[in-house]
Amino acid sequence: MFIKNVTALFAFVFVIIIAGCSQQETVSSVDDKVKIGIMLSDVGLGDQSFSDSAFNGLTKARDELGILFDYRELKESETYEKGLTELVEEDHDIVVGLGFMVQTDLEKVAKKYPDQHFILIDAVSELENVTSITFKEDEGSFLTGVVAALATKSNKLGFIGGDDVPLINKFEDGFIEGAKSVNPSITVEVKYAGDFGNDQLGAQLAREMIQKDVDVLYAAAGFTGVGMLKEAQANKVLAIGVDTDQYFYAEKAVVTSMLKKVDTAMYQLAEQLIKDGKISEGHIELGIKDNGIDLAPLRVVPFSKEQKQTIDEWKEKLTSGS
Repeated sequence: MFIKNVTALFAFVFVIIIAGCSQQETVSSVDDKVKIGIMLSDVGLGDQSFSDSAFNGLTKARDELGILFDYRELKESETYEKGLTELVEEDHDIVVGLGFMVQTDLEKVAKKYPDQHFILIDAVSELENVTSITFKEDEGSFLTGVVAALATKSNKLGFIGGDDVPLINKFEDGFIEGAKSVNPSITVEVKYAGDFGNDQLGAQLAREMIQKDVDVLYAAAGFTGVGMLKEAQANKVLAIGVDTDQYFYAEKAVVTSMLKKVDTAMYQLAEQLIKDGKISEGHIELGIKDNGIDLAPLRVVPFSKEQKQTIDEWKEKLTSGS
């Protein structure tokens, strides 16, 4: 009886030790993983554009590289500062602020936590513990202007911006310059919504432009721009998407989309953290030649061989810097 009890006791202790080792290994495995926290832009998930793209990039990095990530949305945290602070206190390797509107609060938090490294997307910070990543939106928008100029029949184009700020002005300027490089007599109707999250407003602004014979529309306005795409389709005119390939929101209208590869930037960020244990400092600017900006496939319009060649030639000029 005694031997049976001792044997049972040893077996029990052995199970406990194995379970403890297993738990310790699990904890260590989690602790060893790269952890990224991200404060999403104002509209958050479901914007079908900027925030969704960044989230998809981190999801891919989680699935393929084994990172861990967490996120905050403004509708939950109420302020960017609170959301960013929560992510810092969760001990993430880096904390990302997505969008120019996050900059002020991100810099407040960065000053409170000088040992924490931050990433600021779409704005430039001078703080030492903040790496800034911006994109050459004017390059991609120039190409969309070229496409729009080749597709229009009325020689009247439309641009809708989410807000009248320098970042969105880059989209507008590039679009107009690209269009006029093909046809200097083209006119571009410009409207600023003052809102990145209102698809009904985007549809209304698009409708007003279409009534003025605008037949190709381009928006840099987040979810507001999705309303523009659908309104364009409803009125049988053409549209150009932004940030991600938005063809599937209006398959009879969307000719192409200006790809701002925030998802690629997030994925490469995770790769660098895994490889080097740190990320580049200072200001990183991504354009066409850096695979940060591109055009989605051309659809809907049957461009001629010569027209496609024009688009390719401008892309090459922008890539080479000429």
